[in-house]
Amino acid sequence: LQQPLWAHHTLWSVMECTGTLPGVVEGYYRRGDANFMLGKFKEALKDFKAAAKVAPKDPDLRKKLTECEKSVKRIKFEEALSTPDSEITHVSDTIDLSSMPVEDSYTGPRMKEDGAGGYVITEEFVKAMLQEFKEQRLIHRRFAFQILLEARQLLRQLPSLVDIDVPDDKHFTVCGDVHGQYYDLMNIWELNGLPGPDNPYLFNGDFVDRGSFSVEVILSLLAWKVLYPSAMHLSRGNHESHSMNKIYGFDGEVKHKYSGLMLDVFREVFNWLPLAFVLKKKVLVLHGGLFSKSGVTLDDLRRVDRYREPPDEGLMCECLWSDPAPEPGRQASKRGVGLQFGPDITKEFLDKNGLELVVRSHEVKEEGYEVIHDGRLVTVFSAPNYCDQMGNKGAFVRFNGKDMVPHFTTFEAVPHPDVKPMAYASSFLSWM
Repeated sequence: LQQPLWAHHTLWSVMECTGTLPGVVEGYYRRGDANFMLGKFKEALKDFKAAAKVAPKDPDLRKKLTECEKSVKRIKFEEALSTPDSEITHVSDTIDLSSMPVEDSYTGPRMKEDGAGGYVITEEFVKAMLQEFKEQRLIHRRFAFQILLEARQLLRQLPSLVDIDVPDDKHFTVCGDVHGQYYDLMNIWELNGLPGPDNPYLFNGDFVDRGSFSVEVILSLLAWKVLYPSAMHLSRGNHESHSMNKIYGFDGEVKHKYSGLMLDVFREVFNWLPLAFVLKKKVLVLHGGLFSKSGVTLDDLRRVDRYREPPDEGLMCECLWSDPAPEPGRQASKRGVGLQFGPDITKEFLDKNGLELVVRSHEVKEEGYEVIHDGRLVTVFSAPNYCDQMGNKGAFVRFNGKDMVPHFTTFEAVPHPDVKPMAYASSFLSWM
């Protein structure tokens, strides 16, 4: 999930307003807002400039125009510094953990020393870390960087679509968006058990942004991934991207709690997250939805070159952004990116690929989940009372390997410290 609820329909509703009614500034203003929220800064700048010609003294418009110009300048600067893939030096490869001594004054959880000057992650450390986060304390940056670097090494070995077997006598749990709601994440593990070899999970994207404990959420998920690689699976959501993080809080939160250097490493980790999973050759799990063209196969998804920021179109974009709709066929998305697809599209895709069910996330649901498209598509959303204001339940879905029938558990939000959602978000949002 991404924009405020009003922005879900903004682009759709103003396309006819701009350029057709001379002198009307509102259409440009609203479309500029929507494009900025989607991370389309260059398009937003054009609209804000057009609006500013009509209303040059509007103070809110001038602030938005200034912020948008900064974002465009940053993009141009990054493009100027870009190099061919073969010449890229990844920030992660420059991190020297040995240059980050753990001071005697540090009283938080410590990884186990390996006898050679390094550390290894243990279940004892991860559990202590979870408690440390619960008490609003951070772990040492040395251990945070190690989690990130080891997770990156694991993720980069995976294909863009990962196949997972679920033995007949085992189970498997899929969770949806968590969006930085750390205390609700802890509640999931209270209800359904901590991750482990006999209790595997897949978290289906949008781990960060919106909620103001995103650092704690993503480090917890990645730590379990490092400790038990086959028991913690993570798919990419549309919010595991630089443009979304810049606006919706993760960028500012990482810089506040750790550093800009760590943010760069997070970006590289996010780029290696798989786009989709298939459970027991029956269930496709991906964050957004299906595709703008017919005939897409699982092999097409396996071949996607995912190590990049999400594009504005194509299979990778649609994996992260698309939504189901009750109407048959395909329609333009009210989000302004991706598409809406009907029950016939879901059936066609499943039949072609020999699958039975699509599980996706990406949308708030009042009960935490929804089953549509004649039972062939499930939405699961795991951030209850989203942004402290939606009043929705959260949910997770559990499959038994014997039949792979989905079983749903719903839950209410739990209390959290008095840190408001979006506490680290872009100043642009304060003008909305």
